[in-house]
Amino acid sequence: MSENVPTLSEVAAHAGVSLATASRALNGSSRRVNPELQERVLASARALGYSANVQAQAVARGTTNVVALVVGDIADPYFASIASGVVRVADERGLIVTITATGPYAGAESVDREQAAMTALRGQRPRAVVLAGSRVVGAELPEGGRERIAVVGSGAPGLRSVAVDNHGGAAELARSLRGLGYSDFAVLAGPEELVTVRDRVDGFRSVVPDARIQHAEFSRAGGHRAMSELLAAGDRPECVFAVSDVMAIGAMAALREAGIAPGVGVAVAGFDDIPLVADVTPALTSVALPLADIGARALELALADEPVAADRPVAAEVRLRASTPRR
Repeated sequence: MSENVPTLSEVAAHAGVSLATASRALNGSSRRVNPELQERVLASARALGYSANVQAQAVARGTTNVVALVVGDIADPYFASIASGVVRVADERGLIVTITATGPYAGAESVDREQAAMTALRGQRPRAVVLAGSRVVGAELPEGGRERIAVVGSGAPGLRSVAVDNHGGAAELARSLRGLGYSDFAVLAGPEELVTVRDRVDGFRSVVPDARIQHAEFSRAGGHRAMSELLAAGDRPECVFAVSDVMAIGAMAALREAGIAPGVGVAVAGFDDIPLVADVTPALTSVALPLADIGARALELALADEPVAADRPVAAEVRLRASTPRR
């Protein structure tokens, strides 16, 4: 036996079978191997310490035991929560998750990065792909293997999708804030071409149509910049709704830098209810989504052998906290 890493040829010779038979036994194939020969090859592989080549298995089977998750900004806790659900389902099914991050949203460049990621993934033959980045209105959808792709959110007709009631959740938040006595609102929105941003802004303004809109990056830095620009323009609303929690956290930092206490001088609310928002000061009012469950459902949809009927959109729940006290 070679002192180096054992090869498939050595396994075949040890088992007394052809190289093709050893490959089919270890890597899988549409052509089945006699059970006796299969066991002989597996025994030789164990004796020699041989590990099957994952790429060879992918070629032989047409797929792998890997599922791919494509997210936007990996540093955003929103994506981490979705990833936890994907990993949970993959673990239950004996699959491995690889994560590709396209980075913070940067317009057409981000769309191109997602397309490039999908092209690269097709060569790796994953069992399924979950796309968790926010969709862009009118953007071209990924091609190839579409039946094994699932998308988190709306904006991807023709693909299996876990729809989220962003519009309804934002509208309910607006109603709740009006019930607390607020009437003067500004919305800190991400890029308007993002489907998620559009749905949340439209939902909020369906209840308070006179809310001012300030667009910025869909990030903590964007929330900070949008809030700073409002204040610099002399606009100090009673309540600010940021369309994501990380934007809301950036807005709270900008308020403090301006000498305004969040929740006292200006009320602040976010969306997503990522885990840390209950621990910031003041605790942030938000719209809760079951992010881990959404990720789990997306992978289940992607792995399903048969087309799956569309579910009702995942409901969102308003959680009022100290950042929006009653007026």
